[in-house]
Amino acid sequence: MATYAIGDLQGCHEAFQQLTELIGFNVTKDKLWLVGDIVNRGTGSLPLLRFIMKLGDSAVLVLGNHDLHLLLVAEGFAQQRSGDTLQEILEAPDRQTLLSWLRQQRLFYAEDEYALVHAGLLPSWHIAQAAELAQEVETVLRGEKYHELLLRMYGDEPNCWSDNLEGYDRLRVIINAMTRLRICTPDGRMEFSYKGQPRTIPSGYLPWFEAPQRASSSATVVFGHWSALGLQVRDNILALDTGCLWGGQLTAIRLEDRRVFQVPCARRSVAASQR
Repeated sequence: MATYAIGDLQGCHEAFQQLTELIGFNVTKDKLWLVGDIVNRGTGSLPLLRFIMKLGDSAVLVLGNHDLHLLLVAEGFAQQRSGDTLQEILEAPDRQTLLSWLRQQRLFYAEDEYALVHAGLLPSWHIAQAAELAQEVETVLRGEKYHELLLRMYGDEPNCWSDNLEGYDRLRVIINAMTRLRICTPDGRMEFSYKGQPRTIPSGYLPWFEAPQRASSSATVVFGHWSALGLQVRDNILALDTGCLWGGQLTAIRLEDRRVFQVPCARRSVAASQR
């Protein structure tokens, strides 16, 4: 049995098929850890969603910002943006089955010495706390009042964590950190507009995983979301978004020995501002 963590798919169905063939994925004994952003921008979101849903317990998926965006669009709480490729899902005969399944997925997952999240964790959150906070969101998203959460989900404020936060402000901070975070101040104030490389981060900010005394550093956090960061294999982080959608590569890493597997992706002519 092997566990393969795979970076952002974003509708790149053909590359995903090639990668699973390369690693020799066996659905009866192997497991896939998917860092989220399964859908959108690529042309194969619908078959990807269907395939991953059928994997059942052989796949662990954490939700990304594009996956949540699909849920908002489907409920009429957001409009499709330039470059979105969600219409095929929205018009599919099994639309409701797919969306209901997506809504049941995790925001965060931890097992042994590894933790899986789409974007990042705030510096003050240790692994057990992150799991509890994610569960707060998951419970609402899976429940009868999920519409209210989706309606109030978008927004950049509050931009930092406090144990005193309540209601949708509290849930929004958890969602934003786990699905949108790239950089923050050392004390955990988030900034969401920056998408560039680490060497040009604005003064006063740093990558979330380089925050001093980060409470989650006891585990190896597996994440994606930041394509300009590229592949990072360190003792306590595995960054796996290698820009497949933008003509880069789709990356998998076998957690047991940290062997990296990659397949090239077709280049897509998209303005960087759409990333």
